[in-house]
Amino acid sequence: MFTGIIQAVGCVRDLTPRDGDVRLTIETETDFFAGVKLGDSIAVSGACLTAVDLGDRHFAADVSRETLDLTTLGRLASGHRVNLEKALGAGEPLGGHFVTGHVDGIGKLVDRRPDARSIRMRFEVPASLEALVADKGSIAIEGVSLTVNRVQGRIVEINLVPHTLEWTNLDALAAGDPVNMEADLLARYLARMISVSGYNGGIDRDFLKEHGYAPDDA
Repeated sequence: MFTGIIQAVGCVRDLTPRDGDVRLTIETETDFFAGVKLGDSIAVSGACLTAVDLGDRHFAADVSRETLDLTTLGRLASGHRVNLEKALGAGEPLGGHFVTGHVDGIGKLVDRRPDARSIRMRFEVPASLEALVADKGSIAIEGVSLTVNRVQGRIVEINLVPHTLEWTNLDALAAGDPVNMEADLLARYLARMISVSGYNGGIDRDFLKEHGYAPDDA
């Protein structure tokens, strides 16, 4: 479990093919990996990976075909910058929102524009996430916990303050760039419960008619 509060930005050192998948090695210029142990989880631009090799300034993780197919990690190349976060420890402050590191889909940046010292970015979410985002709700983009300003169909608008621009890789995004997206955990489970149970909150045509709405308007 993570919080979406990025602790370091790393750089891809290499991606080594291994029998159909890859081993990803990431290095930093900080002591981010201090205290990390083999087998620990690290979120790399929002995707939870397991440390299989460690050094003072680098770590490596095996990336499965599933992860390569469903995230942007399969599109990385040497030199790409990635957001890093260690797993949340018990008793640590939750500065963002609960982020699992299980990417729901790949979205893309539509456009960006200055807004005083901030940047407003509009992203297109994949169709599978359209029902899971809401105005003033939370979303993780490239592993960063962000508040949704507004939603229009599959377009979500985000305001990025200077601190976020400085301490993540989001400021390097250009229109059309793909990004990892993870919906809010509660929204994900609520949508699943509704789809399985068929529960609609008791609102149907009879309910609407009883409260003054004609059936044809329902």
